[in-house]
Amino acid sequence: MNISIGLRAVSNKSRLQILDWLKDPEGNFPPQVDGDLVKDGVCGCLIARKLRVSQPTVSEHMKILAQAGLVAGKRIKKWTFYKRNEKRIDELKRILSARL
Repeated sequence: MNISIGLRAVSNKSRLQILDWLKDPEGNFPPQVDGDLVKDGVCGCLIARKLRVSQPTVSEHMKILAQAGLVAGKRIKKWTFYKRNEKRIDELKRILSARL
């Protein structure tokens, strides 16, 4: 993992909030018409609504998180659904712990 990309991804409070919400998608988001919250991930439009920002803003946040490998996106119809990549998140935690 490129530590600088990982640090950039988690250096924003909105992105940290999104990662926290995605830990418990069923507890933090309403049911979706398409896609299972746990299996498929959370629709970007629901994340935008909860964060109270535009969809392009959420798309940029999710792009940065995805570049770091901290989330994975899945297309269903015309929507993108996001879920955490626990393996990469744990890897970033280990790297940070070792360096601090």
